[in-house]
Amino acid sequence: MLGCHVVGLAIAVGLFMMRDLRLLGFFQGISYESLDSLRNLGWTGFIINAISGLFLFTSQATVFIVSMPFLLKIGMIFLAAICAAVIQNKLRDEGLQWDSSGAVAGNVRTIAVVSTAFWIGAIISGRLIAYI
Repeated sequence: MLGCHVVGLAIAVGLFMMRDLRLLGFFQGISYESLDSLRNLGWTGFIINAISGLFLFTSQATVFIVSMPFLLKIGMIFLAAICAAVIQNKLRDEGLQWDSSGAVAGNVRTIAVVSTAFWIGAIISGRLIAYI
């Protein structure tokens, strides 16, 4: 089950982080339209991660439910998913315009920074569960 969790993490966080970094000006050779086409794959990875995470949680629910790193991880994942949905909606609606103009709205960039921070925080919190 842990293997499925890692694969889901790699797919979801990898694609969402790539998209966020593109919005922040990195990887300029990748069009916004092509990133939008990977939306379903990213959410599939997220679902794989959620299902495998639920099974991993049930193995030690009484330990995890009082673990501060676990609670932080879940909170950050929840907030990162909201950011991802907002960005995906903006990308779907305005991606072609961004590709042609080369400019992304400042509020979308801000959300991308926050999203990146939440994903990194969730990964760090997840790693700390075993130690704290």
